[in-house]
Amino acid sequence: MQVDSAGWSGEGAFTQSVLERLRTIEQIAAMKVEDAPATRSEADYNFVANEIFITFATAERREPITRFGIFPGTRSVTEKLMSLEALAKILEGSEGIGPADYGDDAMMQYLRTERIIPPYQTKGYKLVELVRIYESK
Repeated sequence: MQVDSAGWSGEGAFTQSVLERLRTIEQIAAMKVEDAPATRSEADYNFVANEIFITFATAERREPITRFGIFPGTRSVTEKLMSLEALAKILEGSEGIGPADYGDDAMMQYLRTERIIPPYQTKGYKLVELVRIYESK
């Protein structure tokens, strides 16, 4: 599997756990992870947005056809080994990930929040992490 993480800062514990799970799925051929432009940080909260683009592995198979209704032959058909819906079911059953908060034909979205209280400080901050998974074509 090819993983391109050059555009990712490495922030986001939930993103890291999703990536670790995606690396174990054999039907994924390549992944690209990058920070979304919506990422920002203020005094009382951090908003981390990451995007994951996935390319599924493909397989080629031969299928019988007839040309002009009489001549038998075969043609090569390339098909994906997995779909985004199947990936959603795998991630839903994974420990620590669960079902997506939003999903459609082109994307899955996870939104996680966490309250962080650093040592020796009385006031903490809220960490909001948004992870979107797209299928790249």
